[in-house]
Amino acid sequence: MDYDKTYYMFDRQQWRQFHGKLGDNHITQQELAQVKALNDKLSLEDVSVIYAPLRHLIHIFLNQFQRQQGALADFLNRSTEHVPFIIGIAGSVAVGKSTTARLLQLMLSRAYPNYKVQQITTDGFLYPNRVLSERHIMDRKGFPESYDMEALINFMDAVKDNLPKVKVPRYSHQVYDIVPGEYDIVDQPDILIVEGINVLQLPSNAPVFVSDFFDFSIYVDADPDLIEQWYLERFGVLLDTAFTDPNDYYYQYAIGDREDAFAMAKDVWRKVNLTNLKEFILPTRSRADVILHKTKHHLIDKVYLRKF
Repeated sequence: MDYDKTYYMFDRQQWRQFHGKLGDNHITQQELAQVKALNDKLSLEDVSVIYAPLRHLIHIFLNQFQRQQGALADFLNRSTEHVPFIIGIAGSVAVGKSTTARLLQLMLSRAYPNYKVQQITTDGFLYPNRVLSERHIMDRKGFPESYDMEALINFMDAVKDNLPKVKVPRYSHQVYDIVPGEYDIVDQPDILIVEGINVLQLPSNAPVFVSDFFDFSIYVDADPDLIEQWYLERFGVLLDTAFTDPNDYYYQYAIGDREDAFAMAKDVWRKVNLTNLKEFILPTRSRADVILHKTKHHLIDKVYLRKF
């Protein structure tokens, strides 16, 4: 893939030099197992080589953000207000965004023990399946029109305004739908990580974009053929864990013919996820501050840092 000339490029050995002085990571193998997605791969070496420098870079951006907030308060002749620092993480379905988000939440919580660090996914702002069906766009789930962007923008605005106990609708991958009446609560965090395929997109019908609220952004990248492989591997894991639960969305495929199930998954990848990636997700890559490029086995082989 071609990358914008506005990025510096570093391989693993070059990037690992920028680890900074935020102290030891204190991340255990058990903790890694808890934060990594179903079929993702993550090692303690990745934490040291890739994520420790990334954490240090976020530390620099956070300090700059806090100084800017202080300077603005001085200009306005008022006391400095608490404004959350927001990190956006974008990329394709099945590329490993959730792993990156959860690991950064863990590492930033360790680096800033006095800070509240929270993490959410924008899946909660998908319209419920009932609404998607009424609008005849169930086969467009994940595309821009399947999200309640107004609700997502209002959520981001409320968080930046430091409002207490802001609700995020809860999405379940097991039932493949929004869970009625269930919410996650974002309560005046110091750092909020927002992960989702749509966080860097520019919806033409909105005067304000989700990314306008970000103070730092990351795009997790890989060749589409590799992402398809990971998507199908994850689908296989979901089948293996769904056959005992009739309420699981994947149960219908788990108890049926496995070859037919994978044929369906490949069709969904081609018609939905790959199309969405090419048309709406990949074009947002050049808006990120950092691009984490993955190769085989989810190994991050290159890191791209925006020059300006």
